[in-house]
Amino acid sequence: MKIITQLLKAVVFLILSTHVALANVSDRESFTQALIAKNNPQKEAAMAWIVAHEPNAIAKSVLTAWLQGDLYYFNDKQSERYQALYVSTDIKKAQEAKSAWSEETLAIESSRQFKKIRVNNKLRGLIRLEIASLGLSHQEASVRLNAVSALLGQSDDAVMARLQQRIQLETDDDVLAMLRLALAIDHALVGETPAERISAIGTLSDYKQAVVLQTLNSILNTEKDDTVLTAAQRALASYQQSQQLYSGVETVFFGLSLGSVLVLAGIGLAITFGVMGVINMAHGELIMIGAYTTYVMQQLMPNQIGLALILSIPMAFIVSGLVGIVIERSVIRHLYGRPLETLLATFGISLILQQAVRSIFSPLNRSVSTPDWMSGALEVNPMLSLTYNRLYIILFCVMVFIGLVMVLKKTPLGLQVRAVSQNRAMARAMGIRSERVDALTFGLGSGVAGVAGVALSQLTNVGPNMGQAYIIDSFMVVVFGGVGNLWGTLVAGLSLGLFNKILEPWAGAVLAKILVLVFIILFIQKRPRGLFPQRGRAAEG
Repeated sequence: MKIITQLLKAVVFLILSTHVALANVSDRESFTQALIAKNNPQKEAAMAWIVAHEPNAIAKSVLTAWLQGDLYYFNDKQSERYQALYVSTDIKKAQEAKSAWSEETLAIESSRQFKKIRVNNKLRGLIRLEIASLGLSHQEASVRLNAVSALLGQSDDAVMARLQQRIQLETDDDVLAMLRLALAIDHALVGETPAERISAIGTLSDYKQAVVLQTLNSILNTEKDDTVLTAAQRALASYQQSQQLYSGVETVFFGLSLGSVLVLAGIGLAITFGVMGVINMAHGELIMIGAYTTYVMQQLMPNQIGLALILSIPMAFIVSGLVGIVIERSVIRHLYGRPLETLLATFGISLILQQAVRSIFSPLNRSVSTPDWMSGALEVNPMLSLTYNRLYIILFCVMVFIGLVMVLKKTPLGLQVRAVSQNRAMARAMGIRSERVDALTFGLGSGVAGVAGVALSQLTNVGPNMGQAYIIDSFMVVVFGGVGNLWGTLVAGLSLGLFNKILEPWAGAVLAKILVLVFIILFIQKRPRGLFPQRGRAAEG
């Protein structure tokens, strides 16, 4: 009898030790052994391991297959694939099974080689919970944050219990904030007492997610308690006030980005028009040449889009600048002092350039790729996202402006340009070769127009007619800011961009442009020389 008792103890000890060993899942092999085991605790340990250690996509795929009865293990002990996991919707009719861990497939010679991973009703409930809360225990905070975000608005008691457990263990501040929001939504909707619901609604008012608005509207539509209704109305007013604030910030951002485009388009014209008084109707086509230079650079470097875009900046400046010098030396130099003929000649040049581009690149628009580092948006909060391409356009505009100011203020060419623009006759008397200054100035203005084309290629399609869309805007910016004044061009471009975007929500895009044009006409009637008129004897004459 004593021997039998000892044998029973040994068997019990062996079972318990095996149970503990299998429950301690540490890799895919022990995960499979836990799934094959017959008791639920081992299977539950397997669930916990796969959610915590495998990528979300793999974990979700395996758990879903298990839930639907499509998960099998290879049961041929003579094969090296013994106990490998496979997924198949119909193991008896299918010709091959897919590995649970990868895209590898295995030809099915006999369905008897595979055995289904069993699942019962209790496990089904747990699997559904794990799938719903997938990623909550992941090592990466970003994965946990996405998992909690996906559960916002859920009212399942099991999910809420899992979130409540997780909040005790969480160390990342962003994930903690999202967990509190998820629990606050649940308490605000189904809290046991009005005081608990009011407290949860107060917590909701600190968040900016769209689900907060949905929750508050749901409470307002169904709630009977006056105190809870009052708290929900107060929270909704706070949410809407934040919406208006961030909507205004977004409008200012879009206005600055549009203004930066206008500044880039007009700043080159401000130089040529201000120094030489040339009404250059081909300015838009110089912008177009810069955009096409970007396209050509990306075609030459198809696997390095970002580097091609950066190299396009100096290349566009050189190409457009050389084209500008050729135009000035061949046509414009013979038409100084004859503005009407200059206008007609440059208009003809613009048509020639357009047709040349059509002949070389075809009339179809060309798409310039955006690098990865310019894609996407910077999410300040759920109510405000700033697109990276527009942020870079604003930064690029500032850099171009500062560079141009430094050239005009700190270099011998800049000194000569300012001298010629203020008093051409006196500059000649001082020995400055005004013809050379005119050519270099026109080339500088044309090069800056080409650089503007690089920026615009990231916002719109590149085509033969793209320059026509910016020529009128360029002249508006130059005239409004003051002919020949770079600071005036900067202020005018940003002001017109903001003015346009502020008007658009209630006037529409077309009417907003018309109103801006009417404003400029009225302004020029009062101040013909613009915001910052050029100084000098020539300007006064």
